[in-house]
Amino acid sequence: MIKRQLSAHIKRLSKSYPVVTITGPRQSGKTTLCRAVFPNYDYCNLEDLEKRQFALEDPKGFLAQFSGSVILDEIQRAPDLPSYIQVLVDESKRNGQFILTGSQQFEVTQSINQSLAGRTALCTLLPLTLQEAYGNKTPDLVQTLYTGFYPRIFDQNLNPSEASAFYFNTYIERDIRTLLNIQNLNAFERFVKCCATQIGQLLNMTSLANDVGVDQKTIKSWLSLLEASYVIFLLQPHYQSFRKRLTKSPKLYFHDVGLAAYLLGIQNPQHVSTSPSKGLLFENLIISECLKHRYNSVQRNDLYFYRDHTGNEVDLIIDRGQSVQGIEIKMGNTIKSDFFKGLDFYQSLAGEKLKSRTLIYGGDNKPTHRNETHIYSYKDIEMFFQETT
Repeated sequence: MIKRQLSAHIKRLSKSYPVVTITGPRQSGKTTLCRAVFPNYDYCNLEDLEKRQFALEDPKGFLAQFSGSVILDEIQRAPDLPSYIQVLVDESKRNGQFILTGSQQFEVTQSINQSLAGRTALCTLLPLTLQEAYGNKTPDLVQTLYTGFYPRIFDQNLNPSEASAFYFNTYIERDIRTLLNIQNLNAFERFVKCCATQIGQLLNMTSLANDVGVDQKTIKSWLSLLEASYVIFLLQPHYQSFRKRLTKSPKLYFHDVGLAAYLLGIQNPQHVSTSPSKGLLFENLIISECLKHRYNSVQRNDLYFYRDHTGNEVDLIIDRGQSVQGIEIKMGNTIKSDFFKGLDFYQSLAGEKLKSRTLIYGGDNKPTHRNETHIYSYKDIEMFFQETT
């Protein structure tokens, strides 16, 4: 089993809260993680039709069958269950009584926030990090962008293209039909593939609507659906009182870069090398890795980007309250002076609040400094995460 960075945190949290709730995309390893960390807990998967029917029709009787602590998988399948769990944990006043998992972000958090506020710790488990997948070895960058990070690909040594195809097809046939009554699945599939072409770009719903052939209301609904299912995430712009005209549109990224590569039609590592989207996939890789490390440390998502209406931009801003860290991400193997242009401009605005400047690039030189900027190559990316998280 692949050791997950979140393991120690959920074990720690189970000693302080009666309920621990873990959300994340399908196949990110939630069940495996929970059963490994809590091997003595009872286990129930609410995807099982009979068990789900029992939970829906007789929630008190369903919960009464568990004499000790229990893992309840896919809690969104029984949305009223958290209300009954609340009564039980208030009566028992025992920590670590329930471990809940769910793969539909909005449904789970709405149900949990209404019923278990103050009683549950909330964690998010995304696909593997680079370190979880490869240990101390840094894999070839092109291979990494092609393979992605879903655990089954590594555990079962699967073909990444086939695994992504099966994942995507199962997702459409199963989850989409459940969450929204989408009649035109071909249009939705076209929409998801169009999203992959928008990686790292300002979100333009009008353009997406025109490309897919549906209205903007539908695009907005489908984007929310992809977010809820942990397929994509939207990086929001960072606002400061710089008296500049700042963009208000978010940027779109995929939680798994391998799935994004598949949706772009990439069938092998060689296709990555020649793809015009290679640089954007690298940007997606680094930003999604940053997000994973935040969540694996049970920290909030405080990631943003900066861009004004004249095109001045910093790829990633980490807001630490009293200070910010600016990060530029470049695929090139050779460091060029224009790599620092965005950071220099942002420094002129933020002044001393910009406490740290970082450049991450696709080369393999050792970490160094230039123009007051910490420079990390892809080969030393784990050092960056250790110093940043």
